[in-house]
Order: sequence, then structure tokens, then C-alpha cells
Amino acid sequence: MITIRKGGDRGHFDHGWLDTYHTFSFADYHDPAFMGFRALRVINDDRVQAGRGFGTHGHRDMEIITYVLEGELSHQDSMGTGSVIRPGEVQRMSAGTGVMHSEKNASDELVHLLQIWILPERQGITPSYEQKAFPPAERDCRLRLVASRDGRDGSLTIHQDADLYTVTLRDGASVAQDFRPGRYGWVQVARGTVTVNGKPLTAGDGAAIEAESRVTIAGDGEVLLFDLA
Repeated sequence: MITIRKGGDRGHFDHGWLDTYHTFSFADYHDPAFMGFRALRVINDDRVQAGRGFGTHGHRDMEIITYVLEGELSHQDSMGTGSVIRPGEVQRMSAGTGVMHSEKNASDELVHLLQIWILPERQGITPSYEQKAFPPAERDCRLRLVASRDGRDGSLTIHQDADLYTVTLRDGASVAQDFRPGRYGWVQVARGTVTVNGKPLTAGDGAAIEAESRVTIAGDGEVLLFDLA
């Protein structure tokens, strides 16, 4: 079964400096029908104006993944990490027992990012940070694992039985993912237009996958695919 979550139905807030869409309930957006999916708790689609950002604030007991689509996002945290995240790079911050951090668009152009929260398999994990670049060639018309529980294939390591893949499809190309029995999936379209087992999706759309042994994604666009326990 594939259940589509249309991008236009997400929670939406335009704060001027921040234009944000929430796939699942977050902050002032609450919908009891969309509190998350399996361990996937948040997918926020954020556009931050130049020179603006999120001031220092705290998190705990959450795996936070930041995926930049356009522009540059600077990051500072209480672990002493300072970095800039650019397109093709993926950041993982395990908040665990508690982290303070800030995120800012330090450039002169808009930054567009997806921020993803995944519930950890246990609470009280020691906070940690990881950031890696995944070249376009590794994601071109093939699924590239960018985050996993065991950090295999050079992916980021997250504290949950979940795999995150990304792919950029061109000229109607297709990729397929097999799901083991008892596994679930979520597809999030970052940009472009694709089909998921023949069902059309456009940028901002998501799709919950249940009781499907294989999912085929085809079209022209950039897609994130979650394989979840």
C-alpha cells in the first residue's frame, strides 16, 4: 500500500526570513493524523533568507539529519563543532543527552534544506556529530545510501534501524528498492516530478510505503527514500 502525502497539505508557515513546510506535526503545526511515520518524526522543508537563521537552541534524544539542496548553511554547536553544509553534503547530529546549536544562512543567497528527525533506538546517547559529502556521480540514477545504523558503504551512522538513500533521476530513469518482510518506507520528493509504483508525485510530496515488497521510482527529480523498521 502506498499512501501519498501531498506537499500542499503539509503545515506551512511563512515568517518572512523563514518559509517552512512541515510534513509531520511540528512546533505550532499539529495534526494527529501526521505525528510521524515509524521512527521518522520530522521532515521540515525550509527556505532561509540570506543572513538569517535559527539562534542557539537545544535538542535531546533525537537523530537530526540536515540535507542541503541549495545555498550554504553554517552550523555551530556546544560540542565545539563548526561547519558549513553545502549541496551534496549530509550532516548528522545525535542530540542524545543534550546539545545546544545554531544554524544560519551565512551567504548572500537563499538556502533551501530538508531537516529530518529520527527517533533514536534508546535515550541517553552521548551526543556526536558527523558530516560527509556524497558526489553527484554516486547519486545519479542510482540509490546512494547516506545514513544507516551500521554506517556501511561510507554512510553516516545513526542510532536507529533505518536506512536513508538519495537519488537524482534524469530523463525518466528508474531505480528500485526491495523491502524485506516487516519493513516500511517513506519517499520524499525534494524536487522534480517522479512516480512511485506508477503513482505521480511532485516536489514536496511524500509517500508512506507499507506491505510492498518492491518500490520503483521513475522520472526526473531528486528523491529521498527511507527504509524503516
